[in-house]
Amino acid sequence: MPAAYSLDLRTKAVAAVDQGQRKSHICRTFNITRNTLDLWLKRRATTGSLTPKMEYHHGPRLKIDDLKAFCIFAQKYSHLTRKEMAQLWPTSVSTTTIGIALRSQNVTRKKTIDTKSEMNH
Repeated sequence: MPAAYSLDLRTKAVAAVDQGQRKSHICRTFNITRNTLDLWLKRRATTGSLTPKMEYHHGPRLKIDDLKAFCIFAQKYSHLTRKEMAQLWPTSVSTTTIGIALRSQNVTRKKTIDTKSEMNH
């Protein structure tokens, strides 16, 4: 994702709109698109600020939103496999989702079922 425009550029462009200059002229002068300028004006109207979003999440969202609750869950059920943890989690999640959430909590211990020893019993 490209870097956000500087706050200084945003301020100058919006100030030019406030002074009554034409949006098309402002866009050519500052080398920005009309949509960008309109988005800045909309942001100022809704939030009162021109600062860009800082904590933008790249990629798909985690299906486990409450990581604090998941951390407690992971500690309680650390003896289980990811598949078993996925079955116990309150909402429907995959074993991959459980693995991603475990990694985000720095829990990396792998759990496997030893099928050979189960057959001997």
